Amino acid sequence: MAGCTCRCRQGLLKFIQSMRRLVSGTLTNDKVDDELEMTMVCHRPEGLEQLEAQTNFSKQELQILYRGFKSECPSGVVDEDTFKHIYAQFFPHGDASNYAHYLFNAFDTRSNGAIKFEEFVMGLSTLLRGTLRQKLEWTFNLYDINRDGYINREEMTEIVRAIYDMMGKYTYPAISGDVPKEHVDAFFLKMDKNKDGVVTMEEFIVACQEDETMMRSMQLFENVM
Repeated sequence: MAGCTCRCRQGLLKFIQSMRRLVSGTLTNDKVDDELEMTMVCHRPEGLEQLEAQTNFSKQELQILYRGFKSECPSGVVDEDTFKHIYAQFFPHGDASNYAHYLFNAFDTRSNGAIKFEEFVMGLSTLLRGTLRQKLEWTFNLYDINRDGYINREEMTEIVRAIYDMMGKYTYPAISGDVPKEHVDAFFLKMDKNKDGVVTMEEFIVACQEDETMMRSMQLFENVM
């Protein structure tokens, strides 16, 4: 079991790197063909046409993504421990575990502790090729930890602190313990228009669209994927 888990982690790291090159257009067709020949699986996801209609990926891209996903993690799902291990590789100088936990929950739309290919590719489609509003809606749901439709100060503070922990010594200048709270206070000052102590999705989207600095701060996932 441990060997399978390790193989899944290593495989998914390689798969994510290939996926990024595919999306950016730097993975050549010849390379794709070679990799598919080596990692071909015997089945394909049900409802491929439906996924094509629901995402911004072509049928060929979905086939490539699925084959890589299944060949590198044959169980067809990614659990939270594996997801955290993957993120730790990208941030060796910090502690990515808390941020990876929140990010995992954002992908795990069924809240069952495992990310299926369909959930994974739907999230990727939004983050990598979605409209600005779709990306902001996804980011709002990341911050809305308890999924009640609002972001409160505690939720935003947890996410911001997790991001600082993940960046580790690369935060410059070095931060004090009060900095995450100060950032959250500044965000709420701009977002919480009616001063009721919570931020709705519409307040979040409008505030981000009106403030370029806030927009860059909120679209965090694109910088670490």
